[in-house]
Amino acid sequence: MPLFFIACNKTVKSEKGAIDVISNVYFDASKGLDDHKQFYISKINYMNDDVVELVPNLHAPELIDSVYYIKDTLFYKPHSFEDSRSIIFKEEEAAGAPKSIYKKKFGAVWVNIPIFDYEKRKDLSDTTLYNKKLYRRFQINTPDSYSVYYIHPTDTILPYSLNPIADKSYKGRLERIDSYDKKKDLFSTIWLIPRKELDKEALDIFQFNHDLAQQVIAKADK
Repeated sequence: MPLFFIACNKTVKSEKGAIDVISNVYFDASKGLDDHKQFYISKINYMNDDVVELVPNLHAPELIDSVYYIKDTLFYKPHSFEDSRSIIFKEEEAAGAPKSIYKKKFGAVWVNIPIFDYEKRKDLSDTTLYNKKLYRRFQINTPDSYSVYYIHPTDTILPYSLNPIADKSYKGRLERIDSYDKKKDLFSTIWLIPRKELDKEALDIFQFNHDLAQQVIAKADK
């Protein structure tokens, strides 16, 4: 099963870029939004089919706790930031102990199941958010929670999705989820933010592997 899913009838695969996954949590939300905390969940960098995920420290996001190499629907053992520059993609694939990305518990979470209570959703009118992007929306309202989902219409597919089933249904990319827990008075948001620029740490890893590949080609030509 390929990592890149088909979101529309005609799709364009993004060959290079990065994806930030960020969450904001607001405590005692009914009293205001001043008491909140932001969590930098993941920095997903990719070139073609190779994915390097940087997992920031939750308390100090400028620090990287671990680095994952991901290929297709598999992820390999996490590396410390200090050791990550020497990750060799071919060695990971040949000698690593890969696991399904749907079983990964740290950093970005991959899912391949419908959103909970998805069958109870109701479509809302389209909206434009602060980044001037158009979003289709739907809501799910239950006795315990109220959530709004924002899907940006696009033919461009990325190597990560908050929920590929919703993407396919609405012919776009789910980029934001707002949720309110009625019992805990907790409001939370999660954002998927695509960007063209890769993180320097990931670029170093990709460059290292590119240089190794060039060395192999040079030896073969001799």
